[in-house]
Amino acid sequence: MAFLIRLTVSAAALWVVVAIVPGITHDGPWYHLFFVALVFGIVNAFVRPILALLTCPIILLTLGLFLLVLNALMLMLTSSISRSLGIGFHVDGFISAFIGGIVFAIVSAILNLFVKEPEPAEPL
Repeated sequence: MAFLIRLTVSAAALWVVVAIVPGITHDGPWYHLFFVALVFGIVNAFVRPILALLTCPIILLTLGLFLLVLNALMLMLTSSISRSLGIGFHVDGFISAFIGGIVFAIVSAILNLFVKEPEPAEPL
Protein backbone atom coordinates (compact mmCIF):
# COMPACT_ATOMS: atom_id res chain seq x y z
CA MET A 1 0.00 0.00 0.00
CA ALA A 2 2.84 2.39 0.82
CA PHE A 3 4.30 1.77 -2.64
CA LEU A 4 1.05 2.85 -4.32
CA ILE A 5 0.88 5.97 -2.17
CA ARG A 6 4.44 6.96 -3.07
CA LEU A 7 3.79 6.22 -6.74
CA THR A 8 0.68 8.41 -6.69
CA VAL A 9 2.55 11.25 -4.99
CA SER A 10 5.34 11.02 -7.57
CA ALA A 11 2.85 10.96 -10.44
CA ALA A 12 1.07 14.01 -9.04
CA ALA A 13 4.37 15.84 -8.61
CA LEU A 14 5.34 14.97 -12.19
CA TRP A 15 1.98 16.28 -13.37
CA VAL A 16 2.71 19.62 -11.65
CA VAL A 17 6.19 19.67 -13.18
CA VAL A 18 4.74 19.11 -16.67
CA ALA A 19 2.15 21.83 -16.06
CA ILE A 20 4.59 24.44 -14.69
CA VAL A 21 8.04 23.93 -16.22
CA PRO A 22 8.52 24.94 -19.84
CA GLY A 23 10.53 22.38 -21.76
CA ILE A 24 9.07 19.37 -19.94
CA THR A 25 6.19 17.79 -21.79
CA HIS A 26 4.01 14.75 -21.59
CA ASP A 27 2.01 13.84 -24.66
CA GLY A 28 -0.02 10.87 -23.68
CA PRO A 29 -2.92 9.95 -21.43
CA TRP A 30 -2.74 11.14 -17.84
CA TYR A 31 -2.36 7.63 -16.46
CA HIS A 32 0.97 7.27 -18.29
CA LEU A 33 2.36 9.59 -15.63
CA PHE A 34 2.16 6.61 -13.26
CA PHE A 35 4.50 4.73 -15.59
CA VAL A 36 6.81 7.76 -15.75
CA ALA A 37 6.75 7.93 -11.94
CA LEU A 38 7.62 4.22 -11.82
CA VAL A 39 10.57 4.74 -14.19
CA PHE A 40 11.67 7.78 -12.17
CA GLY A 41 11.49 5.77 -8.95
CA ILE A 42 13.53 2.92 -10.40
CA VAL A 43 16.15 5.35 -11.73
CA ASN A 44 16.34 7.09 -8.36
CA ALA A 45 16.59 3.77 -6.53
CA PHE A 46 19.37 2.23 -8.60
CA VAL A 47 21.30 4.89 -10.54
CA ARG A 48 21.21 7.87 -8.18
CA PRO A 49 23.00 6.18 -5.24
CA ILE A 50 25.84 5.13 -7.53
CA LEU A 51 26.21 8.63 -8.94
CA ALA A 52 25.97 10.15 -5.46
CA LEU A 53 28.75 7.88 -4.28
CA LEU A 54 30.95 8.70 -7.26
CA THR A 55 30.37 12.45 -6.89
CA CYS A 56 30.59 12.52 -3.09
CA PRO A 57 33.59 14.92 -3.03
CA ILE A 58 31.76 17.38 -5.30
CA ILE A 59 28.63 17.11 -3.16
CA LEU A 60 30.67 17.87 -0.06
CA LEU A 61 32.48 20.78 -1.72
CA THR A 62 29.21 22.36 -2.82
CA LEU A 63 27.56 21.66 0.54
CA GLY A 64 24.97 19.44 -1.11
CA LEU A 65 23.98 21.76 -3.94
CA PHE A 66 25.35 19.32 -6.50
CA LEU A 67 22.45 17.04 -5.56
CA LEU A 68 20.26 19.43 -7.57
CA VAL A 69 22.39 18.59 -10.61
CA LEU A 70 21.95 14.89 -9.86
CA ASN A 71 18.17 15.41 -9.70
CA ALA A 72 18.29 17.06 -13.12
CA LEU A 73 20.35 14.19 -14.54
CA MET A 74 17.89 11.65 -13.13
CA LEU A 75 15.01 13.54 -14.76
CA MET A 76 16.85 13.58 -18.09
CA LEU A 77 17.57 9.84 -17.81
CA THR A 78 13.90 9.23 -17.02
CA SER A 79 13.00 11.19 -20.14
CA SER A 80 15.31 9.08 -22.25
CA ILE A 81 14.00 5.79 -20.87
CA SER A 82 10.39 6.94 -21.13
CA ARG A 83 10.88 7.97 -24.74
CA SER A 84 12.32 4.56 -25.59
CA LEU A 85 9.37 2.87 -23.86
CA GLY A 86 6.88 5.06 -25.75
CA ILE A 87 5.42 6.70 -22.67
CA GLY A 88 5.62 10.24 -24.07
CA PHE A 89 7.57 12.09 -21.38
CA HIS A 90 10.20 14.49 -22.71
CA VAL A 91 12.69 16.93 -21.17
CA ASP A 92 14.14 19.46 -23.64
CA GLY A 93 17.42 20.30 -21.94
CA PHE A 94 19.45 20.58 -18.78
CA ILE A 95 17.94 23.90 -17.63
CA SER A 96 14.42 22.49 -17.91
CA ALA A 97 15.53 19.36 -16.06
CA PHE A 98 17.22 21.44 -13.36
CA ILE A 99 14.11 23.55 -12.76
CA GLY A 100 11.91 20.45 -13.03
CA GLY A 101 14.00 18.66 -10.41
CA ILE A 102 13.59 21.56 -8.00
CA VAL A 103 9.83 21.78 -8.62
CA PHE A 104 9.48 18.01 -8.26
CA ALA A 105 11.33 18.02 -4.93
CA ILE A 106 9.22 20.87 -3.54
CA VAL A 107 5.88 19.48 -4.71
CA SER A 108 6.58 15.93 -3.55
CA ALA A 109 7.77 17.22 -0.16
CA ILE A 110 4.54 19.21 0.24
CA LEU A 111 2.38 16.28 -0.85
CA ASN A 112 4.21 13.93 1.52
CA LEU A 113 3.26 16.24 4.41
CA PHE A 114 -0.41 15.46 3.75
CA VAL A 115 0.00 11.74 3.14
CA LYS A 116 0.59 9.47 6.08
CA GLU A 117 2.17 6.12 5.42
CA PRO A 118 0.40 3.24 7.13
CA GLU A 119 2.19 2.05 10.21
CA PRO A 120 3.37 -1.56 10.19
CA ALA A 121 1.39 -3.99 12.27
CA GLU A 122 2.94 -4.96 15.58
CA PRO A 123 3.95 -8.58 15.98
CA LEU A 124 1.80 -10.65 18.29
